[in-house]
Amino acid sequence: MKFEDYNFNPKVQKGLAQMGFKRPTDIQYKSIPNILKGEDLLAVAQTGTGKTGAFAIPITELIYRKKLNQRRPTGVNCLVLVPTHELAIQIREAFEAIAKFTTVKTMALIGGVDQDPQIARLHEGVDIIIATPGRMFDLISQGHLQAHHIEILVLDEADHMLDMGFIQDIRDLIRKLPKRRQTLFFSATINDKIKKIAYSLVKQNAIRIQLSPKDPVAKNIDHAVLFMEMDHKRFFLERVVNENPDTKILAFVRTIVRAERVSKAMERVGIPALAIHGAKDQKERSDILHQFKTGETNLLIATDVTARGIDIPDVEIVINYDLPEEPENYVHRVGRTGRGKKKGHAYSFCAEEEKNTLSEIQGFLDKEIKVLELDKHEYADTLHIERDRNNDYKALLEEIEAFENRKKKKRKT
Repeated sequence: MKFEDYNFNPKVQKGLAQMGFKRPTDIQYKSIPNILKGEDLLAVAQTGTGKTGAFAIPITELIYRKKLNQRRPTGVNCLVLVPTHELAIQIREAFEAIAKFTTVKTMALIGGVDQDPQIARLHEGVDIIIATPGRMFDLISQGHLQAHHIEILVLDEADHMLDMGFIQDIRDLIRKLPKRRQTLFFSATINDKIKKIAYSLVKQNAIRIQLSPKDPVAKNIDHAVLFMEMDHKRFFLERVVNENPDTKILAFVRTIVRAERVSKAMERVGIPALAIHGAKDQKERSDILHQFKTGETNLLIATDVTARGIDIPDVEIVINYDLPEEPENYVHRVGRTGRGKKKGHAYSFCAEEEKNTLSEIQGFLDKEIKVLELDKHEYADTLHIERDRNNDYKALLEEIEAFENRKKKKRKT
C-alpha cells in the first residue's frame, strides 16, 4: 500500500510527497487506520521504524479535517508529551513538514528557554503542542494552556514518561481533559509494570500493536561487545574513529563529567568532538546537534539525554563507551543507528566492573550479544604503548575541575 492510496486531504498528501514518503512502515500501516477511527492505542515497535510518522500523519489529517469544518478556533486539540527537549523539537519539525500546506499550527513547549514567547504563541492560537512535562504543567497551572479542548493525548517514549515520576501529574492532566478523548502510547520498550499503568489510562477496548517483541534491536543493526580495561576505552574510541573517517559516530557515556572528559581526550589526539548533556543550556544543545547532523563534526559524546527517540540522519556507528545502567536504554542507544532500512553498527566497550551490567542487558534482550575478540597484539597496538602521549592525567583533572566550577557559576546566576 502507498500513502497516495489513503484518503488523506490533498494538502496532507502534498506534504508527505515533499518529504519523500511513499509507503508506510509496518508500525505506520498498523497504526494509522486505528488512529483515524479514534481508537486508543498502545504501540510498541523497534527504534527507527517510523513511530513518529505513525501518529503525526493521522493526527495532522484529523485536525485539518476538523479545522475545515469548524467556524472558529477551539484552541489546542492535540498534546504530545515527550521526555526530552531534543525529541520535542524533532517531533515538532515532523508535524510541521507533514502539515506544511495546511493551516494546522504546531509548537514545542520546552523548559530551559524563556516562557514568554511560548505564552505569546499560545495566545495567538495553536492546534498541536509537543511538550516536555515540566514546562507544560507550569503553563497549565499559570492558566496559559487550556486543556479542556485537548481531544488527543500522545505519550511518546511512553515507558520513560511513566517511569520518570510523572505518573501522578499525568493522571491529574487527564482529569482536565475531555472524557471523550483519544490516548496514544508509543515506545520501543515497555515492561509489565508500565504496561499496567498504561492500560489504566486508556479505554478498555484500546488497540495493542507490538512488532518484533522477541528482539527489540532491529535486524539491520549489527551489535557486538568488546572487553577491555576501563582506562583503555579512549584508545579504542580513537581507533574506531580513525578507521572510519567521514563517518558519523555517536558515543554514549554514563555521566556529564565523562562526556566532557572523553571529548577533551579526543581533541587532544586531533579528533574533533562535541559533548552533549543536561548541564548545557538549550541553545548549546541545539547548536551541538546541528553541527553533528550537518557533519560539521562527526563525533558526538552524549549522555542518555539524547538516547530517547532522537533521529539523527546517517549515524553509522554507535559506541556504548560506558554500558547503560538501565538495560532498556541499550535498545534506545543502539537504535540511533540503522534507522529505517539503513544498516548500522553498535559496539559496547565492557570493562571487568561492567560485566554484571552486561549480563542484565543480555537478560533484557533474552539473548547474548556477540563478542568481538581481540588478540594480544591487536590490543597492544590499539593502546599505542610506545607513544602513549604521557597520559596527562593532571590536565584531565584540571578540565573536570574547571567544568564543575562553570556549573556552580551557572547555578548562582
